[in-house]
Amino acid sequence: MISALIHDVVLALWAPFLMGLVASFVMEACLRPRPTYFLKRSLAFNGVHVGSWCLLFGIFSLALQRPWFAVVLALSLTLVVVQSSNTKSRTLKEPFICHDFEYFWDAIRHPRLYVPFFGIGLAIAASTAGALAIAAFWYFELPLVSRASALAVLTPLLILTVAGAFLVVWGLKQCPPPTFAPEADMHAFGLFTSLWLYGVALFRSQPPTSTQAPFNQRPINRRAQPECPHVVLVQSESFFDPRPWCGEIPQEVLSHFDETQAQALQQGALRVPAWGANTVRTECAVLTGLPASAWGARQFNPYHTLARQGLPSLASAFKACGYRTICVHPYHSTFYKRDRVFPNLGFETFIDVSDFTTEDKLGQYTGDLAVARKVGRLLEDDDNRPLFIFVMTMENHGPLHLEAPNEPSAAKLLPAARWPLATHLRDLAVYLKHLSEADTMIEQLKASLTRAPRAGLLAFYGDHVPILPEAYAHFGDPRGETPYMIWSTERKSPVHGSPVDLKAHELGSALFERAVGRGMSSEWNKAAPEPQEQE
Repeated sequence: MISALIHDVVLALWAPFLMGLVASFVMEACLRPRPTYFLKRSLAFNGVHVGSWCLLFGIFSLALQRPWFAVVLALSLTLVVVQSSNTKSRTLKEPFICHDFEYFWDAIRHPRLYVPFFGIGLAIAASTAGALAIAAFWYFELPLVSRASALAVLTPLLILTVAGAFLVVWGLKQCPPPTFAPEADMHAFGLFTSLWLYGVALFRSQPPTSTQAPFNQRPINRRAQPECPHVVLVQSESFFDPRPWCGEIPQEVLSHFDETQAQALQQGALRVPAWGANTVRTECAVLTGLPASAWGARQFNPYHTLARQGLPSLASAFKACGYRTICVHPYHSTFYKRDRVFPNLGFETFIDVSDFTTEDKLGQYTGDLAVARKVGRLLEDDDNRPLFIFVMTMENHGPLHLEAPNEPSAAKLLPAARWPLATHLRDLAVYLKHLSEADTMIEQLKASLTRAPRAGLLAFYGDHVPILPEAYAHFGDPRGETPYMIWSTERKSPVHGSPVDLKAHELGSALFERAVGRGMSSEWNKAAPEPQEQE
C-alpha cells in the first residue's frame, strides 16, 4: 500500500521537477554576460547546478506540499537573482555574487538606493504578479498530503533533497577555487556553482590580522606636536574628472579642483576597487591600507568583519599621535554597519545625517556645501588637539535619474547640448550639477583650513565613477580611475612635479607620511595591543 502511494507521489513530482530543472538552465542563459553553455561546462559544475535544483525543489515541496507551486516559487526567486545580476552587471560591471543576498534586506531598509535601478514600475508589477501567483497556486493546487500519507510524501522528497545535497558537495569538491573576479567566475562556473563557491570561500575565509595592517606600526611619541597639522580627508561620492572622457563638458566645471591640483603636494590617478557603487571597498582600502587580496572572499564587503573585529587604521594611527578623530557622513550611521565599524577603526566621533537638517539637502541628499560648513565649524572648535576629519559625501549618490535636469544649469554645464536634452545627457547633466557643488566644496574646505590656527592638509579623492549607463553607451566607458590630491595650507604656488598614481590602499599611508613627517619605518612601536573582538 505504502509503495503504491509513493509511486503516485513520484508521478506527481517528476513533471514539475523536470520542467523546473530545464527552466533553471534557460533562466541562467538569460544572464548578461552569458555564462558558458552548460553542455560545454564540466560535469562537476553541472552537478552543482542540478543538485541545487534538487535542494530547492525538495525543500520547497516539503514545506508547501504543492510541487507546481514550489517550482513557480523557486523559479521566481531564480529570476529575481538573474534580473538583479543583469542590472548589477549593467550598472556596476559586476554580476551577482553570494554576498549580494544581504542587499535584498538593505533594499527594504533603504529602497531609494536600490529599487530605482530596477525600475519602480517593474518592482511593483513583479511584486503584484508574485502575490497573485502565490494566492492562485495555494488555492487551486491540492497539497500532496491530501492525496497520500505523510510517509509516502516524505520519502521521495527526502531522497531527492539528500541526493541534491550529495551532488552539491561532490561537485564543489571537484571545482577549482574561485578567482574572485566575479564576471570571469560567473562565465566559467555558471550561476548556481559560482554562488556556492563564493559562499563556501566566504565561510572558510579568515580575516586579516593586525600584523598585516600597515597602520599596526604606531608612533613612539603619542603626544601631538604643536606643528602637527589638521587633516581633512574627503571621500567625494562618485567623483571623477569627466572632461577627458566627454569633450562636451567645459573646463570651468572643475575650476577649483584644477587650481588645487596645481598647488597640491601630491596628486594623480587613484586605482579604486569599485565601479558605480560598493563605496566601502574603496573606503576600507584607504582607511586600513590593505589591498583586496588581503581580504580574500571578504573583500566584497569587509565591513562585515570590521563590525566585529577592528584593525589598526589611518584613524587609529592619527589617534595614537594625539589627534582627535572624527567622521562626517551625512547618511544613516547604521548603513553598512558603520556605527559599529568606525569605533573599531579608531574614530572617536561619528557625525551622521541626524546632525543635519532638511535645509541642508540639495537634490536627494545632504549637499556637499552643508558638509563643508560642518567641517568648518569643527575646525573652529579648537581644543588644542589637531583634528583628523574623514568626510564621506552623499550629494552625488544615485539614482541620478530620480532628478530632472535643470535647463539653465544644463546650458552652463553642457553648452553644446540642445534642450530638451537627449536621453544620454539627462543623468549626465544632473551629475555635473552636483559635481560642480563638490568643486565648490573644495574651495570652502581650503578656506576653512587656511583660517585655522594650525597648518592644514586637505586630501581629496573619488570613491568610484558614477552610474551613467546611457552616457557610457553613447560616449564609451571611462577608465574607472578617480583623481586624488593632497594639498597643504603652507604651499600656494603651483607644483610642477609629475603625477604620482596610487592604488586606493596606498593613499592613507601617503597622507599620513605628509602629516606626521615620517613613513612606516622601524622607528615605530609595534607593541600596542590588538583590537579586541566585539560581539
